[in-house]
Amino acid sequence: SGLPSAILNIITDSSDLDVANPTSFMNDIGVVMGKFLLMLAFLSFFLLTTTKAWSQQQEPQVPCLFIFGDSLVDNGNNNGILTLARANYMPYGLDFPQGATGRFTNGRTFVDILAQLLGFPNYIPPYARVRGRALLRGANYASGAAGIRDETGNNLGDHMPMNQQVGNFGRSVEELRRLFRGDNSTLNAYLSKCILYSGLGSNDYLNNYFMTDYYSTHSQYTPQEYASALLQDYCQQLSELYKLGGRKVIVTAIGQIGCIPYQLARYDGNGSRCNEEINDAIQLFNSGLKRLVIHFNKVLPGAKFVFLDSFESSKDLVLNAKTYGM
Repeated sequence: SGLPSAILNIITDSSDLDVANPTSFMNDIGVVMGKFLLMLAFLSFFLLTTTKAWSQQQEPQVPCLFIFGDSLVDNGNNNGILTLARANYMPYGLDFPQGATGRFTNGRTFVDILAQLLGFPNYIPPYARVRGRALLRGANYASGAAGIRDETGNNLGDHMPMNQQVGNFGRSVEELRRLFRGDNSTLNAYLSKCILYSGLGSNDYLNNYFMTDYYSTHSQYTPQEYASALLQDYCQQLSELYKLGGRKVIVTAIGQIGCIPYQLARYDGNGSRCNEEINDAIQLFNSGLKRLVIHFNKVLPGAKFVFLDSFESSKDLVLNAKTYGM
């Protein structure tokens, strides 16, 4: 079940293209999303603050939020499975009112903040704990150690890769269909107003391609070939989300994981603050993902995909660390 050659050309083309203009998407969900985009560069600061009180005076900007990803946005789906990728113990949750819930942070996650900015009355719950009418507000399918490829993260134990997350979303859509009494037209109209957030790929490099003692992908693929293989899989997964009813989709780039302390200690940054071998490989994926988002907006009726360049945002944090109190 290979992809059409036109899609392959898009995700492997090395030409430099601009990001699709997200203006119409931003208008649909209000000014609050603009605040979300602006806060990307300041995310590290926000994650160090304690949770603020919810505003009970407004309706959410969108009816529901569905989240796909890894440990950056997992909020408890890994708690009940056999894995080293769990965060339901201290010091995780140190600054979170409910304590260690399975979030891989001391406080709120990226999507917790997004849910607040969008005006939801509560954080979006993990798929492991949400059923029935609660699905009308959305669900978080993210899983620590998850990747685009199924084998990614196996070195850490059980997890839910993107293919499984997409499958869980399909089961949620079927449950919503029952709530809508089989009225597909109304259900599709409802889902078309929701936001889907997808942020994956980091583990496909951290816990796959650059973990050569456990995985063989580094010897099987050049960096460009691996990026293309990832993008082929991701294209199919995002396309399936569209088929299931998703129309407004936020897709994030991989951040500068060559700059995280673990990678610097393991691979040596050659005197710099970052390991550019890793970052260069990631940028091959990011460039292809940007082009894929543009393509989706051109060919998928009603699609409003937005590409968030978290690589450049995290680069700004690294280059201007003192400005952000780091």
